Amino acid sequence: MPQELNNFRLISHDNLAGFGNVGEGVSLQVTNGRRILWMAHECAPKNFTGVEVTDPHHPRVVVQTELPHRNVRSNSLEVCGNLMAVAYQTGTHGATPAGIELFDIATPEEPRSVGFFDCSGPASRGVHQLWFVDGKTIHCSSGAADFIPRNLLDDQFYRAIDVSDPTKPRELGRWWYPGTREGDEAPPVPRHPQFDTGCRAHNTNVYPDRPDRAYIGYIDGGAIILDISDIGAPKQVGHWNPHPPFPGFLHTLMPIPGRDLLVASDECVREKGADWPKMVWLLDGRREDNLVCIGTLPVPPVEDYAYSGGRFGAHNMWENRPGPAFHSSTLLFSTWFGGGLRVHDLSNPFQPKEVASFVPEPPAGSRVGAAQINDVYVDENRTVYAVDRFAGGLYVLELTV
Repeated sequence: MPQELNNFRLISHDNLAGFGNVGEGVSLQVTNGRRILWMAHECAPKNFTGVEVTDPHHPRVVVQTELPHRNVRSNSLEVCGNLMAVAYQTGTHGATPAGIELFDIATPEEPRSVGFFDCSGPASRGVHQLWFVDGKTIHCSSGAADFIPRNLLDDQFYRAIDVSDPTKPRELGRWWYPGTREGDEAPPVPRHPQFDTGCRAHNTNVYPDRPDRAYIGYIDGGAIILDISDIGAPKQVGHWNPHPPFPGFLHTLMPIPGRDLLVASDECVREKGADWPKMVWLLDGRREDNLVCIGTLPVPPVEDYAYSGGRFGAHNMWENRPGPAFHSSTLLFSTWFGGGLRVHDLSNPFQPKEVASFVPEPPAGSRVGAAQINDVYVDENRTVYAVDRFAGGLYVLELTV
């Protein structure tokens, strides 16, 4: 039985053939009456796994692929129609493959590589995260052969890639935090005095209803809003950063449709509460040039989860991406590693309320001895797919509120 199950019903679980270490890439394909959930793995040896969830009560692995070697990971992927983009990040600078591989997944059991965008270089680890929702443009956090950071922790920046012809991907534009690149006129960025995790891009979200804006979590650089109406020359129009005094690592910045409200999550990156608190922040976005924090989500009890093993604190959230997906301006799904999956009602952003939660039992074979819920996808039927970082694999849930 789950450790915590509130206003959810657990309808199935799959450990992904014993490779239940899932990253931040979870995306749903609907094709020929079938529903395939694609998942990138947190680390080697597996690259990605496709699970048929046409009947979510009986998920079934239909394909699982291998990485070329153990010094690369495919932490992030996105599906748009029958095209899938997979991010490759290496463990050391200068290694390969580092970039984005494109797959034709019209036949899910037989993913076929159709293109590759190389992001390798002497100071590059490739691509950590990508966002691909319109079938034409990938927005990503990437290194490049011609980008030499002043500090190697700042090695990834925002890039836009044209994949309208997936066999010939090409860069459209880029933006980096001023002062992070060798040769910048801006002075070097100040380092966090206790938790220096880098000033580099993480999530890079661009929504169809606001195609002229990129919403970027820039880790220790905070939340960034870019004007990308001229994709070849992005310009910063908004910035908010609570680090320091808070521990840093802003992961995701997400606008709430029609509400002049943004949500920002700080990722926990240390185990057993060492970098607590890692929060989910609510920002008033009426003035992009003056973002104001108006609250935070209530957090799971620290004493219950922080010291049981692994990480405890905020990570990612369901980002209201287009596709066969659930969209809400009031319900927010967020992942908290050892704190599981939480759902909050943001009807009153000054007083967000938790309305549902799920924490599974510690998965068999987990190196940390605790569940580590890493990411979440919510489909148009409000079926919820939560994944574990190390061993638990896929949990399929129904929201009952």
